[in-house]
Amino acid sequence: MSNRCATVNRNTLETQVSVTLNLDGTGKSQLAIGVPFLEHMLEQIARHGLIDLEINAKGDLHIDAHHTVEDVGITVGQAFTQALGNKKGIYRYGHAYVPLDEALSRVVIDCSGRPHMDYFVDFPRDKIGDFDVELFREFFQGFVNHALITLHIDNLRGRNAHHIIETVFKAFGRALRMAIERDERMQNIVPSTKGTL
Repeated sequence: MSNRCATVNRNTLETQVSVTLNLDGTGKSQLAIGVPFLEHMLEQIARHGLIDLEINAKGDLHIDAHHTVEDVGITVGQAFTQALGNKKGIYRYGHAYVPLDEALSRVVIDCSGRPHMDYFVDFPRDKIGDFDVELFREFFQGFVNHALITLHIDNLRGRNAHHIIETVFKAFGRALRMAIERDERMQNIVPSTKGTL
């Protein structure tokens, strides 16, 4: 079977983002975004999702990280949609629970063709280092809108903000891996009674 790969470039007055991904990868990542904590989290998606991910981004970080984080999410979502193709033969659904010490998060994904996100993550502080934690929602919303998936993210418990978000990104990677995995019993079949997703 051919690899499911895509390269997408997004250029606006605020950001220039280039994303190359391989859904059938080995978990390698090469990230130059200028937002170190986001890079650390995207490494988790690549490693635990077994997705090869290369991102180069330049944004208006002199203002803040909002545009860069959101546009990276958008562009990764666009590349995901392109690489996934017609969705024939995939499991479609994925879920994962991931702990890290006291923190525990659950992520559930449906490659439904319909963008929807429920996000329930409360942080004990507003920043991790100099990263504004509300921007994590912007990343996932940008991804969902352009990957055309249904995404439920629930942090079930946790006290340490770093632990909380790391469990979310690791669980997201694992759930994504499950959802896009090829199902030998569904070869060339779209996993929907409608015949399309």
